Order: sequence, then structure tokens, then C-alpha cells
Amino acid sequence: MPRADRHAAASDIIGWDLGGAHLKAARVDAAGAAQKVVQLPCRLWMGIGELDRAIDTALQQLGPCQRHAVTMTGELADLFADRRAGVASLTATLRRKLRGASMLVYAGPKGLVVPADATRLYDSVASANFLASAEAVAASVPDALFVDLGSTTADLIPIRDGMPRPRGLTDFERLASDELVYTGVARTPVMAVAQQVPVGGAWRSVMAEYFATMADVHRLAGDLPRGADLMPTADNRGRSPADSARRLARMVGADADAHPRAAWVALARFLSARQLAQLERAARRVLAEGAIGADAPVIGAGVGRFLVKRLAALLGRPYRDAGTIFSTTGLREGVARCLPAVAVAVLAARRKAWRTASSRTGSSASVRPRAQSAPRKPR
Repeated sequence: MPRADRHAAASDIIGWDLGGAHLKAARVDAAGAAQKVVQLPCRLWMGIGELDRAIDTALQQLGPCQRHAVTMTGELADLFADRRAGVASLTATLRRKLRGASMLVYAGPKGLVVPADATRLYDSVASANFLASAEAVAASVPDALFVDLGSTTADLIPIRDGMPRPRGLTDFERLASDELVYTGVARTPVMAVAQQVPVGGAWRSVMAEYFATMADVHRLAGDLPRGADLMPTADNRGRSPADSARRLARMVGADADAHPRAAWVALARFLSARQLAQLERAARRVLAEGAIGADAPVIGAGVGRFLVKRLAALLGRPYRDAGTIFSTTGLREGVARCLPAVAVAVLAARRKAWRTASSRTGSSASVRPRAQSAPRKPR
């Protein structure tokens, strides 16, 4: 490798987003431009070994790197007794796998901190990936509604005057403000979206059973992006439209051949519309509180951006894809899907004090975010 290339690679940063169902990682250069992005299934509830294997695979794909930054949501997995234990375990696991490389942990408004401080600041570290994304986006789009719709959840964050303006910081607070909506386009059970649905000319009650997911809904409706559904299906069987129709029919106590395929497609579209309506209600509440400009765009991230585009249209706002902010054309899809990993690396790349803060792993030093990342406290 030429000397200039080696120097450039040495200044790269890998950002990590350690989730409860997926691991996302992104390599960015010193200017904050994404170079490689990877998303892997990681069923953390099955044991920490799932994370070990996912980290190994990600490192193989991304290549060696001496600087790393991490954010997380996986501390909520029931593998851990509580969030503090989850933050401690996830931080220690990644630090062990990185074998002495420099590492910083994103702690929300407290900035990027050394691993030794992550457990003490667990309440700021836990599930702060939404704020990393919003902070990174805000530097380029100063007024917007940022919406990250993934496989499991939706984050809706107003950005005003170059600052994220969430009313809450923790999951507990954000659920109350509708800035966190527990609905996603893949893993969410159908029973969480509707309790009654129209099938065969009549309303039917939906079974409170894990027979089908929203991946089945969006697949059958023809909207599910390729690679969006990385988890096993509800019945551990196939991913064809016929398989999804079978699972969806079971939700109303029927077999797929009880009605024509068109009936199940219509049901899928109904459920998709119900999910979109749930997001619209949340977005209108967030907009009422966030007071951003009437022409501010919706910035879409996550594998569910196809619904975010529809949401923007319902809100009468322009839509912009988050992938266009941090990447070249070839990586836009991966960047948009894995935005928290990209964002935490971008935030770390902007920090001039990286070497001082991250080289002393036992230090209490931290790298403060810019003033824009300190959101208002909940009312």
C-alpha cells in the first residue's frame, strides 16, 4: 500500500451501532465520508457469543482500523439484568474484540467518552444512537424532521437551528413524547399494528399470536426492500410472497387458500396504511412540539424509508434521503440503513481532541459534542 494510502487508512474511523437484533458498522475517512458499511443479524438475546461472531465478521469485512466509536441500543436485550449491566457488557465486549485499538463511546449530550466512563454514564449511553444520527444530520440540514424507521422502531426528532430538539433522551421519556414509536417494517408483530382487519367482506379480529410480522405485510404489498428482513420468519419457513400470505392468513385463523391471493394483498396494504397512520400521528405531535419551519424537509433513514417518503407526502413536506448526506452514490442505501453507525463515526472524525481523549482508556476525559447536540430537557 502506498504511503499516502496507509496514512489515509490510519485516519479512518469505524463506527458501531450495537443493537439487540442487528449489528451495524461503518468505516469513514477523516473527512467523514463513508467508505464501507455492513449490517449483520445479531440475536443478542441468545447470548453474548452472537455479538462476538458479528463483530468478527464486521471486522473481516471492514478491515483493520485503530480508531473506533460506538453507540448502542442492545443494552435493552433481556440477556442483561438491567441497562447498566447491558452498557457495561457491550462496551467490554467490543473493547476486548478491538484488541487495544482506540475507542470512544457516545454518551448523548455528554459527548464521546472513554470506555472506562461508559458504565458510570450508562443512562446517557443507553439507546442514544438516535441522537448521534440527529446530531450528525443537523450539521448539514439545520431545520428538518429526522425520521429513522428501521426493522423494529421509529425515531422522530425535530431539528431546529442546527440542533436536535428532542423532548426526551431516554426510551422511557421518548415513548411518552412519541419521538420513539415501537413499530418497524420487519420485526414488528402484526398484532401490534391492528386488532381488527377487513377480510372477505367482514371485519375480523386479529389473533394475539406471533404468527406474522410486518416483513410479511410489506413483502406481500410489494414494498419490502431487498435485505430488509434478516431475522428468522415467525414460523422459521420461507420468505416468498406465498409464505407471507400463509402467515398473514393465520393471523385471522384462516388458511391462505380460503381466499384469493388478492384478498391477502389487500389485507397487507390495509396493515401498511395503519402503520403509516400511526407514524403520521406521532409525527404531527412531534412537529407541534418542535416548531420547525413549515417548509423544513423530512430526512429519512432506516430500511423503512419507503414509508418515510409517504409520511413526508402526508405532512406536505419535501423528502430527502439521509444517504445523500454522508456518502457517494454507491453507498447511499447502506449509509441510510445504518445511519447511527455512520453518524457516530462522523462525530468522532470531527473531534480534534480524539487522540487525547481515547488514548488513555482509564482516563475520565471526554470529548464534548458541539453546543448543538445538547437537547432541551423533557418538560
